[in-house]
Amino acid sequence: MENEKKEKETKKEMVSELRQDLISGDWVVIATGRAKRPDDFANFRRIQDDKGIEDCLFEDPVASGQEKDVLLYHRSDGEWTLRVFPNKYPFFSGKKLSQILAEGPYFAMPGAGYHEIVVTRDHYRQLAMMDVMEVAEVFDAYQDRYIDLMNKKNINYISIFHNHGKEAGASLAHPHSQIVAIPVISPYVKLELDGAELYHKSNKHCVYCVMAEHESAEKKRVVFENDEFIAFCPFASRSAFEVWVMPKKHNPYFERITDEKKVKLAEVFSKGLNSIYKALNDPPYNFYIHTSPCDGKDYPHYHWHIEILPHTATWAGFELETGIEVSTIQPEAAAEFLRKQL
Repeated sequence: MENEKKEKETKKEMVSELRQDLISGDWVVIATGRAKRPDDFANFRRIQDDKGIEDCLFEDPVASGQEKDVLLYHRSDGEWTLRVFPNKYPFFSGKKLSQILAEGPYFAMPGAGYHEIVVTRDHYRQLAMMDVMEVAEVFDAYQDRYIDLMNKKNINYISIFHNHGKEAGASLAHPHSQIVAIPVISPYVKLELDGAELYHKSNKHCVYCVMAEHESAEKKRVVFENDEFIAFCPFASRSAFEVWVMPKKHNPYFERITDEKKVKLAEVFSKGLNSIYKALNDPPYNFYIHTSPCDGKDYPHYHWHIEILPHTATWAGFELETGIEVSTIQPEAAAEFLRKQL
C-alpha cells in the first residue's frame, strides 16, 4: 500500500511521461500535466458532411457508374449486403513494372497495383453499430480479396484500411473500407517487422505475444477480450483512446484466419470500436490491418493485428519536428473509460 501511494504521488508530480514502443523503439509523450478527464473528449464535434442517400455514389454503385463488382454478398431475399469493386480514382492501377523511372540520383517506378473499395449496404449504419456477424462478413471480404490480390504479379504488400469521418480522410459518408495492393512494403510495417525480429533474437519470444499475455494478465489496459483475441490500449499509445486488436495465439498472417476465429475477431473488434463510438460521441477514426507482406518471404517473428486510431488531437510543431506524438490521457484511464461503455 505504501509503495502504491508513493507511485501515485510521483505521477502527480510529473508534468509528462515518456513511454517507449516495445516494437519500433519510438517514443510517445503522455502529457500528464495537461491531462484531460476521459469524458472531456466526448465534447468533440466532427464535421457532418453527409449529403444523404439521394446523392450517395455507393447507395447504388451500378447506377452511379462504379466499376464492375469483384465480390458481392447477398441475403437470402436477394438484397446485397456487401460489395467490392475497383476504385474509379485509384492510387495505383494495373500497370507493368518493366519501366523504371529515374532522374539523376533519384529512383522511381510506375504506380502499379490495385485499389478496391469495400462497401456495406446500409448508408447510416457504420461498423461500430453493426452486430458481430455483420462485422465478420466484412472481415470475410477482406480475407477473400487479400487472397486473390496477393497472388497477382508484382504484389508484395496489401494495405487494408478504413476511414470514418471527414477529418480521418473519408471523402464519402457511406461506410466503406479500402484495399490497396502494391509492389513495395509499407515503411511502418517494415519497422515492425525489424523490431519483432530484433526482440525475438534478444528474448526468444514474439514481442506481440508477450504484449498480449501481459495485457491479459494485468487487465488495466484491456478493453475487451475472449479466448482468441484481445483489444487493449497500448502502453505507448500514440493518440488518446488508441486501441489494438490482436490474436492471443501467434499468427503472422491475417489471410490464414479460420471462419471460427473470424467470428471471435469480430466480437472483440466490435466491442473495441463500439466503446470508442460511445465514449467519444462518434469520433472520426482510422483503422488498418498490419499483417506480414505477401512477397514470398517468411516472417515467423511477426504477429498480425489491427490498430484503431481515433482523431482526438491535431499534430503541431513538436510532433511534426520530432515525430514524437503527444497524448493527453493515460492509456490506463482511456481503457477504463472504454470498458465502462460496454
